[in-house]
Amino acid sequence: MKKEFYSNGKLLITGEYLVLDGAKAFALPTKYGQNLIAEEGNNQEIKWQSFDSDGSIWFEDTLTFKDISKKNISEEASSKRNTLLEILHEGFLLNPDFLNQSNGCSVKTQLTFPRNWGLGTSSTLINNIAQWLQIDAFALLKNSFGGSGYDIACAQNNSPILYHLKNGKPIVEKVTFDPKFSENLYFVYLDKKQSSKTAIASYYNNRNKDLEEDITKNNKITLAVLNAKSLNDFGLALEKHEAEMSNILEMHTVKESLFSDFNGVVKSLGAWGGDFVLVISKENPTAYFEKKGFRTIIPYKEMIL
Repeated sequence: MKKEFYSNGKLLITGEYLVLDGAKAFALPTKYGQNLIAEEGNNQEIKWQSFDSDGSIWFEDTLTFKDISKKNISEEASSKRNTLLEILHEGFLLNPDFLNQSNGCSVKTQLTFPRNWGLGTSSTLINNIAQWLQIDAFALLKNSFGGSGYDIACAQNNSPILYHLKNGKPIVEKVTFDPKFSENLYFVYLDKKQSSKTAIASYYNNRNKDLEEDITKNNKITLAVLNAKSLNDFGLALEKHEAEMSNILEMHTVKESLFSDFNGVVKSLGAWGGDFVLVISKENPTAYFEKKGFRTIIPYKEMIL
């Protein structure tokens, strides 16, 4: 019996890093995502294939039920295999029937965006696996990969969301965001994949222990971004957010680092230093960014659900 699942990709507009400590984050699910097809197999094993958006296989392996149940991580195996094994092991702990009532299976995953874009290769995989195994995706994320879980919320929702953690539990609020100025919004890929896991670890190692004031400021800015009625108000709120996070992280903003001569707003999304940025421009900025060597420029309406 074939089972098919799909999860949306994600972009974090506000609340990066601070969302880990309870701040409100504004996030948008994308038109891009990942699907998973599971079919019955045999030999007490899972034959796994992962396909990139161009149809090429970026991961392929066979995992035995014993490896999954015992979490037989091998230093000699690829990091991809060990990561998948860890996720499936945690899935088994949450639902042992996943293995106990199966003879085996074959699984194929397919991204609809290039894997290096950073739109949620891991979060869409975890949410798809959780759907397949009929378990809580937030619990699976917490037990395997870690993170705030906003990306899981995007994977599960087809509308913009406000997201925060309350006593460690995810609170998801669907919101309306359909700005009249969307034709002035673009997403530009910086051609540098950023590891969320590494960025989170760095934040925890360097953060200020007293973040209450920073979280309060973040929440006010997040609401200003969400409720902005004009392009100017939207841009000012995002610039304020960048300045606040620059102080917290003790890092230059992406505009200061790469695009100081750009006539518009450039906002980091998610982990600073890689993946996509949000650009506000009154004119089509494609020529500017291509001249800088950045050739993936996607208009808002083509990216966001």
